[in-house]
Amino acid sequence: MIASKVRVLVVDDSSFFRRRIAEILGKDPAIEVVGFAGNGESAITEARRLKPDVITMDVEMPVLDGISAVKRIVAENPTPILMFSSLTHEGARATLDALEAGAVDFLPKQFDEGRGRDAASELARRVLAIGSRGINRRLGTIIRPQPVAREYPKSISTVTRKGVHKLIAIGASTGGPVAIQSLLTVLPESFPLPIILVVHMPASFTPAYAERLDSQCAINVTEAGDGDLLQPGHAYLAPGGKQMVFEQRGEGIVIRIKESSSDQTYRPCVDVSFGSAARLLPGKVLAIILTGMGSDGKQAARVLKDGGSTIWSQNEESCVVYGMPQAVEKSGLSDRVLALAEIGPSLTKVV
Repeated sequence: MIASKVRVLVVDDSSFFRRRIAEILGKDPAIEVVGFAGNGESAITEARRLKPDVITMDVEMPVLDGISAVKRIVAENPTPILMFSSLTHEGARATLDALEAGAVDFLPKQFDEGRGRDAASELARRVLAIGSRGINRRLGTIIRPQPVAREYPKSISTVTRKGVHKLIAIGASTGGPVAIQSLLTVLPESFPLPIILVVHMPASFTPAYAERLDSQCAINVTEAGDGDLLQPGHAYLAPGGKQMVFEQRGEGIVIRIKESSSDQTYRPCVDVSFGSAARLLPGKVLAIILTGMGSDGKQAARVLKDGGSTIWSQNEESCVVYGMPQAVEKSGLSDRVLALAEIGPSLTKVV
């Protein structure tokens, strides 16, 4: 049986950029570009007509902008949408608006010769990753019952004991910005532990993302700075492009921001930050792996587990991409597997 291709609608007001995206995606035999649109209104019409598995969408377009188009497409015919963003503070804010509106992922709008092959391969990889949900929807297999939370008896004591945790660590990638927003907004202002957040985002995005979270949450949220002292009821977002680690200072723990090395694929990296926390606070971390591509976080989850800490992972049904949580769960490292909507309330109960 021949596997179904991921069918893509390309939306951009630039004919050059539409052709460039089609050229890149057309090189992958698992992807088929089925249509084009030059503005948001046309995108809605073509999405209705073609029923693609994935839509790539620009933000700034005539007639109807990309964010407004995302809202209408998601309301009418939910489709995974990948946004293209400029690497500016305003571009980051617009992209975050698009993710709130229902887009599932974003990429910098950079496919010049300087980035070349890496950017092109990343585009195809993202389209394939988010496209499986579109294929399932098209083939009529996307509707599945939501499972109850799963717990694993070997670690049940660490799941239910209150007061054992000293730090909450949350890692995510594709789909992570909206998932983290959903999780943090249910936490009370009196939440008693510090929280670290590691999301695969560019350096220009993390300041705007931290600002947005801080405006929406009862707890304080900031982009982490070198030398910040971990405080209760405060979430610290790892800066894009760098690595966040921790060190003991007296009776407190401070954040150290390090430059990323050339061999580090993820900047920031969940394995780096969680691994540092695991070594500093053995048995005292509650780590949560959310939606995302790849397996970043699995190595650190093993170190955390070996030290007696607790691992939760997001379930497949509520993930945009079931990559990072799957890597942890399939390795037998998850103490609990939870739907996204269950994680925040469960945190308040356990902590």
